[in-house]
Amino acid sequence: MNDDYVTGEGFFDAEELDHGSLEEELRRAAAILDPVPAELRRIAVEAYALHDLDARIAELTFDSLTDAVPVRGAVDVPRMLTFHTGDLTVDVEVTEEGLLGQLLPPQPASVEVLHGPRAGASLTTDDMGRFACDAPPTGPFALRLRAGGEVVVTEWMRA
Repeated sequence: MNDDYVTGEGFFDAEELDHGSLEEELRRAAAILDPVPAELRRIAVEAYALHDLDARIAELTFDSLTDAVPVRGAVDVPRMLTFHTGDLTVDVEVTEEGLLGQLLPPQPASVEVLHGPRAGASLTTDDMGRFACDAPPTGPFALRLRAGGEVVVTEWMRA
């Protein structure tokens, strides 16, 4: 097998290949031939900025779309979601009118509805750990909760 490669400067042996230079040359070519759109780069940077290194992830443990037994004749039933992390449970009901949720055990918390790279509605729980949002989520969404000095982020869901 021939280990010679062709570049704009002629042939060279595979042992002489400088991977760092090759990578840089490929990056320059990609930037010229297929540049990343500025809007996509901005969204990616903003999405990374939402990343909380200290946040716990609340895993989805129940979704009425996949886990519930259908009831004959039921129309426009709300979507029920349950997330768990450690000793915290987050129950959420998604309807055409918005979101209703509750933290168990009940506790004061601030709740942000995340839509893509930007935070949406900022909510506060009541004495029973309940929160509500008048605007239904569209597209992918997640919840970021700040309670008792901890940050919890739910898995991303599609409304």
